[in-house]
This record gives sequence, structure tokens and C-alpha cells, in this order.
Amino acid sequence: MNILFIGDVTGVAGLRMVDRQLRPLRERYPADLVIANAENAAPTGRGITAAHAERLFDSGVEFLTMGNHVWDQREAYALLEQDGRIVRPANMHASAPGRGYTICHAGGKSVAILNLIGRTYMAPFSCPFETADRLLAEIKERADICLVDFHAEITSEKLAMGWYLAGRATAVVGTHTHVQTADERVLPGGTAYITDVGMTGPRDGILGVRRDQVIRRFLDQMPVRFELADGAWQLGAVYIQVDDSGRATSIERVMLVD
Repeated sequence: MNILFIGDVTGVAGLRMVDRQLRPLRERYPADLVIANAENAAPTGRGITAAHAERLFDSGVEFLTMGNHVWDQREAYALLEQDGRIVRPANMHASAPGRGYTICHAGGKSVAILNLIGRTYMAPFSCPFETADRLLAEIKERADICLVDFHAEITSEKLAMGWYLAGRATAVVGTHTHVQTADERVLPGGTAYITDVGMTGPRDGILGVRRDQVIRRFLDQMPVRFELADGAWQLGAVYIQVDDSGRATSIERVMLVD
């Protein structure tokens, strides 16, 4: 059983990169299941719309995870209620539209896709660790494999989640910070881990945003409306191999530049 997880699809450049690269990528990395974080897939780089979700599905992505920008496009409220292929962070308030996990079947296995969001430098969501405990117990008898997208700001919180779920989740992959980290490993108990999968979108900006705008913000501390960068594109992903027992055996970083 093989899983390809694509990090933070950002704006039109991210969508186009998935359009161009996913099918040839699957020839190199034969995946039974393709998942992408798409909380930035709208043209503005913030939120998700039905049209852009469908474009990712048409490109070959099968499930989408989200993050703190999930509600930045108003139509996401109805979209997440209606489309079971999209999951939002499970530790948001129970009244939030949509679902925090889904279970699908791929490669002859039942796979739970669970989305969590961190609390450090983020909004005061419910505890992601306690939410993970509750949901893992809930799906234990229903899923052979569990992949967790942990959408969080700081490395220590992501690492803590990786070790907290070591041996209980098949994979814990970090998203949100848009910079691919070089710490991929399989933790004890067969849990694939990486602190951040990396961004799919504009490569020549700063986290996908125009360099001049971000630098000016650091210099003068004044508000600025960020715009997505032009230039080269990239696709950040990880390829995870899982054995018949549901334990990860390997995780490999993928970075393509176009």
C-alpha cells in the first residue's frame, strides 16, 4: 500500500503544477492513494472553492485536507458539508461545517484520513492531542491505516504530535509552514513522519507570496495585502510505503520544480 501526500497547494500556480506533474509523478511513485492539503488552493492563495477542489480531483487527487484558511472562501461552508472527500481540522468546534476525518478504501485497505490543527501561534482550537486520542479510539476497528495531516506552525508541536502518535498512526505529516523539511523518518512502531511536506505553488516568492511585499512587511511592520508570486513553480510531497500490518516502512521526500 503506497500513499502520495502533496503539501499546501497554493493558488493557480499550485493547481497548474498538480495538473502537469501528478500523472507522470504517479508513474515514478505508484500510489494507491493521493491526498493533498488544499486550504490555499483558491486563486488568492487563501481558502478553497468548489471549482478548484474539482480541478484537483480531475488532476488525480482523491482526498483533500485543510487548515486555518479553510473558511476564507464563503462557499467552503456548503462545500465541506456536501463533499465527503474533503476533511477540515477535527479539533475545530463541533459546530463547524464538514468532518474532521474520513475513511476510504485503497490498495485493499481501509484508510482513515485525519486532519488536526495546532494551537501554538494559531487560534485557540481544542487540544489536538486529546482529539487525536478520541478519534483514533473511534476508528480503531474501522481502519487498517491512519494518516494524520497536522497543520501547525512550530516544529516542536509537530514533533510532539509525531512522537505522541508513534506506533498508533501510520503517518503524521506536517503542513502549513510551506517549507519542506529534511527530517523524514519512520518512528518506532511504524509511523512515517515529516515536520513539513512543503508547498506546491510559486517557488520564487516567500512562502508563495511576492518577495517585495513580505520583505517590506518585515522592514516597516506596516500592513500589506499579500499577492502570490510569479516565476517558477514547485511541487512538494512525500511518498509513504505501508506494509500489510498498516505500519509505514519508508517515507521519501519529493520536490519537483517547473
